[in-house]
Amino acid sequence: MAKSLSLPANATKTADTSSMSSANSDTLQWRAYFEMTKPKVVALMLLTVLVGMCLALPGAVPLQPLIFGMIGIGMMAGSAAAYNHLIDRRIDGLMARTYNRPLPKGKLSAVKAVTFATTLGLAGFVILYALVNPLTAWLTFASLIGYAVVYTAYLKRATPQNIVIGGLAGAMPPLLGWTAVTNEFHGNALLLVIIIFAWTPPHFWALAIHRKKEYAKVDIPMLPVTHGVEFTKTCILLYTFLLAVACILPVLVGMCGPVYLVGSTILSCGFIYKAWQLKFHDKQGLAMDVFKFSIYHLMILFLVLLVDHYIWVN
Repeated sequence: MAKSLSLPANATKTADTSSMSSANSDTLQWRAYFEMTKPKVVALMLLTVLVGMCLALPGAVPLQPLIFGMIGIGMMAGSAAAYNHLIDRRIDGLMARTYNRPLPKGKLSAVKAVTFATTLGLAGFVILYALVNPLTAWLTFASLIGYAVVYTAYLKRATPQNIVIGGLAGAMPPLLGWTAVTNEFHGNALLLVIIIFAWTPPHFWALAIHRKKEYAKVDIPMLPVTHGVEFTKTCILLYTFLLAVACILPVLVGMCGPVYLVGSTILSCGFIYKAWQLKFHDKQGLAMDVFKFSIYHLMILFLVLLVDHYIWVN
């Protein structure tokens, strides 16, 4: 009679441990891929896409461009973020804010990162081209190239005006939302782009002040490094006034009503006040407070745009 075969107890335990280790490794890798897409940044961007979609039409947004537009634009934005991680992996490893990112920590290889970024971007482009419209697909692709290549690979290392020039790529999402549901350009969509374009420099320069030593360490010519902190504070304050003017433009053309006018005025006054504090009454950690405030400013501003659209315009 044949003897039954059985594994030794220690062999079974080793196999279980190996299986658990493999599962944990897979989980960590997926978390690393997810982190490369900068999910918080993409979420804020998708809010502006959604508002662009809603403001483009007087009624409900059709489901197909709404769903596949958000998915495709989100995927291509995640791809651009992943390319940013890939291109900046050397300097990321030297900065306290970014040294824990997946590539500097060795959680992913550069080959895996470029494969992931390319696949995600191509998939997003195909979804937009086939299920939304070619105009939105090509505009989103141009935005990806603008952020990942023009800004990250060139402008960031070439000029202290990097965030001003490169900010146009990051300002595109409302236009992408608009074209996703209309398949055409419109001046009102460009007003939303102007708002984010004017918002980006004071938003990012506040962070650059907080991280000035780190940018200097890796030879990135951010404005506080090349022109000094006081000059940067002045620029932030001036840009908050410019932003306040940009925020009024939708009201002047009849795109928005009193709900947005009141909300945007309060938010603009708040941003100007924070920038004024930073310039004339600075204290430890205030630059980072201004940076955080700017994020809430943009998020609430676009939510107010949405509320105003459905209360006033409709």
